[in-house]
Amino acid sequence: MPELKTMLLTGASRGIGHATVKRFSAEGWRVLTCSRQPFDARCPWPGGEENHIEIDLADPAKTIAALEVIRSKLSGKLHALVNNAGISPKGPGGSRLNTLETDLRTWGQVFHVNFFASVVLARGLKDELAAAKGSIVNVTSIAGSRVHPFAGAAYATSKAALAALTREMAHDFGPLGVRVNAIAPGEVETAILSPGTDKIVEKLPMQRLGQPSEVAAAIYFLCSDESSYISGAEIEVNGAQHV
Repeated sequence: MPELKTMLLTGASRGIGHATVKRFSAEGWRVLTCSRQPFDARCPWPGGEENHIEIDLADPAKTIAALEVIRSKLSGKLHALVNNAGISPKGPGGSRLNTLETDLRTWGQVFHVNFFASVVLARGLKDELAAAKGSIVNVTSIAGSRVHPFAGAAYATSKAALAALTREMAHDFGPLGVRVNAIAPGEVETAILSPGTDKIVEKLPMQRLGQPSEVAAAIYFLCSDESSYISGAEIEVNGAQHV
């Protein structure tokens, strides 16, 4: 009988995270989910409640403490860690927070969720990832490589840092047999989209929003044996927005 594979996903409650849970569940994986919210009974995957860990990733002490809870739910192996959680605070009326206006405490909170939590989880679960010869996928953003009309400066720099972390982790985790990659979504049809996104979409070569399921498919590929010699890569999932 094939081994039951287990994945840990942060930011599971909506959008790309929600689509990723559905994709991995459909492929027969056991999915552990992490989010700030308690488990929502409306979530349509089996075993969801007992496989959910409530963590506030903005608090490093709570994130470190949660490692024991996560380990208790694993049988010594973790086949995939997907660092998908991300926050993108806005100013009054949904305005973009730039480098001149972003409060340092806001900046710190964004980096704790979008960047440091990925370090804490990967390092804390390295033995379980190594035992499974697993895969880590960091969800970055097109905003990590260019100024974006809606994504703020703290969000953008945290995603750029996460892209650099992907490279560093690929180097450090490689000898353990663990692959580390990133995907950088562009404009994807989720609740995080800002008004005015339609103007960006008009200029995209593919002239449409991406679907969360399309991003989930890229994540699944990077966690599957189909990508067994890919590590240290950042795959753009943006309908050629970056060209």
